[in-house]
Amino acid sequence: MRRDQRGFSLIEVSIVTAIVLLIAVIGIPAIGGYVMENKVPKVGQELARFVMHTRVNAGTSGEAPYDGISTQNLAALVADSTVLTMTTDGSVLHGLGSGGSVEIEPTDGGTGFLLRLRQVNHVACPSIASVLQRVADRIIVSSDAGPAQTVKDANIVYSALAAESACTKGDVNQFVFHVH
Repeated sequence: MRRDQRGFSLIEVSIVTAIVLLIAVIGIPAIGGYVMENKVPKVGQELARFVMHTRVNAGTSGEAPYDGISTQNLAALVADSTVLTMTTDGSVLHGLGSGGSVEIEPTDGGTGFLLRLRQVNHVACPSIASVLQRVADRIIVSSDAGPAQTVKDANIVYSALAAESACTKGDVNQFVFHVH
């Protein structure tokens, strides 16, 4: 090796590597939050499509048009979806939180149904409620850390701030949309 050759010392390389790792540790979770936040409109649109499809097909088929509705009805509609994921056991995942699922069940003797989103990350609050509030008659938000809070019904006008304040940090939030 020639004496007049110069390069970076091991210390300089180590310092640059440490800085790059620090930026990665700070930046990657923030990027994950932005990615999840950008999923919300598409997930909301897919679920709103299910609600409208179900309402139209229920028609005037009697007093309990939603009697017997279940998550399987949603799974059949979104089988080819690139937004919602259907698992082998028939459950539907929304992608707005780690292992978060969507559940459908009848309510009020089959005159309505519940669309429940479990394990929703706080990043998706209140956006998912804002997207779906147009098709829901009642919205209840709860988390593992606190009581359920109604943010929309016949007597309460929907407020995104109320929905956001009902959420807790992490994948611990649940949204229940009542549809009639």
